[in-house]
Amino acid sequence: MARRPTIQDVAKAAGVSQATVDRVLNGREQVREDTAQKVYEAARRIGYHAAPLIAQRLQTDLPVLRMGVVLHKERQAFYQNFAAEIEAAARRATGLRVKAVVEFAASQAPSDFANLMLGMKGRVDAVAASAVTHPSVTDAVTALKAEGVPTFALLNDFAQGIRQNYLGLNNLKVGRIAASVIGMAAHRPGKVAVFVGGYRWHGHELREAGFRGWFREYAPQFQILDTLVNLETRQLTYEAMLDLLDRHPELRGVYVAGGGMEGAIAAMREARKPGDVCLVVNEVTPESRAALVDGYLTMVIATPLAQLCDDLVRLMADAARSGPSEVAGQHFLRPELVLPESV
Repeated sequence: MARRPTIQDVAKAAGVSQATVDRVLNGREQVREDTAQKVYEAARRIGYHAAPLIAQRLQTDLPVLRMGVVLHKERQAFYQNFAAEIEAAARRATGLRVKAVVEFAASQAPSDFANLMLGMKGRVDAVAASAVTHPSVTDAVTALKAEGVPTFALLNDFAQGIRQNYLGLNNLKVGRIAASVIGMAAHRPGKVAVFVGGYRWHGHELREAGFRGWFREYAPQFQILDTLVNLETRQLTYEAMLDLLDRHPELRGVYVAGGGMEGAIAAMREARKPGDVCLVVNEVTPESRAALVDGYLTMVIATPLAQLCDDLVRLMADAARSGPSEVAGQHFLRPELVLPESV
């Protein structure tokens, strides 16, 4: 019968004294993090029976980051994935224990975002949100900053100059990418259209500007129709898309800069053949993936959520240690361009 590993065996495997192993195991005195980690790895490697207890001690001794995140559209697949990635990033974090508090706004009303963000005060060390741009949201960010709570804008920028950092895509470039794909895939001149979610989404405004700018610069032979506001709803997008397809037989391309793409896809399936109109949307969901496979979508521009969430944890931890900064930053991620052959 094999001999059961002892503290002496752990100490020898880790290259430390038995007293150090005892301190790590029983939490008698503070031990350097790298030394404690070395002891744990040795204990796990040789099969020491108390290795799980050492792992628990390591977690207990780590600094804690309480991160609060406010998202919207709780039932939408993309934001469900977003919340799941936040939780996964919290589990992946090294050198600290992360407790994620994720809440969803009941609507896109600025007051809903502002109230939830303010409600995080005292419960978390830093706040992040996918909020609209509005004075009430800016006031909430200002109040949180005064209390020493840094705030981060996710996907859509808000409270510029006050919030700690923006994390997401470079939305001006995103709009230009969408335009360039439509311009190259359309094959012949005609009309193009763009949907935005509303008048308070800074990211959508930038995407629209990039979209229009690219066509003015490189493809002036295309006619850009008036921008359509869909309030990020499936039904409104569906109805407006059917109307577009009916009134403009020479429609060559459509970019849905925000939510509501499910309605655009449904209208395309109903009124046109695959590939008749170039359609570009944002984010991979079950609906957009199926539309890529079936040929109704030309491309999806996706946010690398895992990277965004890992970076958010790191930036929040830095801000929690040093406090809110007077220098507002921008943290751009490289978009993932998903084509039909990619899925």
